[in-house]
Amino acid sequence: MENDYISSDDDYQYSDQESMDGFENEESDFKLVTVKGPTTQRLQVITNESLLIAQKEDLRRVMDMLSVTEQHARTLLIYHRWDVEKLFSVYVDRGKDFLFAEAGVSLDEHRASESSLSSSIMCDICMEDVPSDESTRMDCGHCFCNNCWTEHFIVKINEGQSKRIRCMAHKCNAICDEAVVRTLVSKKQPDMAEKFERFLLESYIEDNKRVKWCPSTPHCGNAIRTEDDQLCEVECSCGLQFCFSCLSEAHSPCSCLMWELWAKKCQDESETVNWMTVHTKPCPKCHKPVEKNGGCNLVSCICGQAFCWLCGGGTGREHTWTSIANHSCGRYKEGQEKKSERAKRDLYRYMHYHNRYKAHADSFKLESKLKETIQGKVAISEGKDSRVRDYSWVNNGLCRLFRSRRILSYSYAFAFYMFGDELFKDEMTDKEREIKQHLFEDQQQQLESNVERLSKILEEPFDQFTDDKVMEIRMQVINISVIIDNLCQKMYECIENDLLGSLQLGTHNIAPYKSKGIDRASELPVYWTNKAVDAHQKVTE
Repeated sequence: MENDYISSDDDYQYSDQESMDGFENEESDFKLVTVKGPTTQRLQVITNESLLIAQKEDLRRVMDMLSVTEQHARTLLIYHRWDVEKLFSVYVDRGKDFLFAEAGVSLDEHRASESSLSSSIMCDICMEDVPSDESTRMDCGHCFCNNCWTEHFIVKINEGQSKRIRCMAHKCNAICDEAVVRTLVSKKQPDMAEKFERFLLESYIEDNKRVKWCPSTPHCGNAIRTEDDQLCEVECSCGLQFCFSCLSEAHSPCSCLMWELWAKKCQDESETVNWMTVHTKPCPKCHKPVEKNGGCNLVSCICGQAFCWLCGGGTGREHTWTSIANHSCGRYKEGQEKKSERAKRDLYRYMHYHNRYKAHADSFKLESKLKETIQGKVAISEGKDSRVRDYSWVNNGLCRLFRSRRILSYSYAFAFYMFGDELFKDEMTDKEREIKQHLFEDQQQQLESNVERLSKILEEPFDQFTDDKVMEIRMQVINISVIIDNLCQKMYECIENDLLGSLQLGTHNIAPYKSKGIDRASELPVYWTNKAVDAHQKVTE
């Protein structure tokens, strides 16, 4: 049957570039090889040097479409959180007037008539007469003295509202011209003007759902922009791989909520609470856990409170060998024994999934450390005089092994929540849960079996084998790698369609499976950035 999966090495080519990937919030000292060449999804790394051009791209689209200035385009985009498609949708559905009024954009040419102003005006804020050349009239028509405008701008910048500073006039919704803000503030507080500029620039990342900072620690200073689906896993140019949706480590096939709960469960060791539920009882006075260390059912807390171990109720200290004075709890009460058994069952269930999750994570680390050893074997084999010249299948097999190990590890965290009571208790009957669990576990076990086969074959001393034996191992690695790829694909399809796709009450989505690994973002070229910015500035001038 394995001959059905024979494929050329080019079917799953990977690059030698490596990136960090971690499990259980531990320090990572192992590498994951990722895909080479153009990605199926448009991903770009925005550096500090290329941030301006990334912002200019969207500004230019809006300026060309609506025939507005850069200031008004920025105001519209900031209001719509830099979602150009949403902005255009509102424009088409509701019209230009609604679009502008909603965002606080005023196109009235009030400032064009400033020459007709008198030599002085009275500022309605400070109630003083000031020369007309020491006042400023905004697009909305409201005019105040420059001192009041400047103080207003500084206060708003300090309050973090610099991205949308409104006019000072009562009930005026208009957004102030950024050029006016920049000019007036820079005269009094140049540092504050720089802060204002930085806020405007970084708003492209802070408010944009399609652009997010890389969560690397220490921070690499990069941001990632996706043009397509936001539910994806990406690799920054710094090497960090992460979930674009929640910014935690790449965790598919877990949904973001599942991974958040699982990571917290592992980090906090919250299952010790279950052990304490089984082996301790809370003091009825101070509520601290008390462990029984003797045979008598009258126990005492360190706070001095005595209570009955059988029912947990507070009592006095007088008792005989058979009873506690003025206390009786011998009548059976439904639920006490069930509660204890449930705590034990939950603990054993958690340990089952966690042990397997951790085992594959540990195998991933060990196999990653063997990469240098295996590549050493490749170097020896390539130096020999033999018929076998191409050993790219070894690196490709390693890539498939690392990728599937990672998926297997996270699949146990997924199964813990998918078939437990924490998230989907009311979504499935016991019979439905059992059927779906068996379906998923069958696929999981098939994947697990083939991953172990691939791991064993790659550890063979192929540098000492004959050419015929090496060719035999080559075909085994290629065939099993393709089988594993198909099994991973089927597992994701099962999760998306048969498991998560059948839910009614909640929405859980996972990043799609990528056969060649996590998408790597390409950097926005800085040399093109500088040329584009220069050209843009010449046009606006």
